[in-house]
Amino acid sequence: MELRPGELRGRSSHAWLESRHSFSFASYYDPARMGVSDLRVLNDDRVAGGGGFPPHVHYDMEILTYMLEGQLAHRDSTGQQGVLEPGDLQVMSAGRGIEHSEMNASDQHRLRFLQIWIVPQQQGLEPTHDTLRPDADQLRQGFQPVAGPAGANFSLTLHQQASLHLAWPDAAAVMPLPRDLARPLRYLHVADGSVCVAGQRLIAGDAAILSLQDDAPMIADVPSQVLLFGLRDQTARP
Repeated sequence: MELRPGELRGRSSHAWLESRHSFSFASYYDPARMGVSDLRVLNDDRVAGGGGFPPHVHYDMEILTYMLEGQLAHRDSTGQQGVLEPGDLQVMSAGRGIEHSEMNASDQHRLRFLQIWIVPQQQGLEPTHDTLRPDADQLRQGFQPVAGPAGANFSLTLHQQASLHLAWPDAAAVMPLPRDLARPLRYLHVADGSVCVAGQRLIAGDAAILSLQDDAPMIADVPSQVLLFGLRDQTARP
């Protein structure tokens, strides 16, 4: 298991935005932090009231938005629009090109969300957009499969051999980590709270890279929110 302390993440600060970058992004560049397998971006964004990202275009990227705090008003060129609430997960496949905006729906309250980019298996796809509100009771029972390849047991589709499981353990909860031979590299990110894995404590912002041999369960110290990505072995990438 390789630990990735959250305090070592990149940082950017603007009048309305405070962001923490798990991997190289924008002005933050670290050649040792260019992503893990097909997981290219994981930003923890905090947007002040009235702020946000005005319309801009993405191409050929699977873009996931996981809500932690506040309300996010989303609008895109496929005609989709709506407001995301805490716990919501959105997947937008940019494909051959999609324009969208992400704005804080409140003028007063802070918005916080994770922005995640996964490199797709194929370029030039038809842009798509879908949103999931996971079942909170199920998330407290164990890791739930929320996004992954079409045809598998996932609510949202990713155009890549990558998956995302989500869990909201209560204090002292013990949860086994999902294992998948097709995606043997696992990246665990603590969005909120504090957990222990293999005797190592991870707090909000910390992450760990695990192989299939790392089979110790996760134990929550306090109520937490944890994301677990299943990824192709890096040596299997073209």
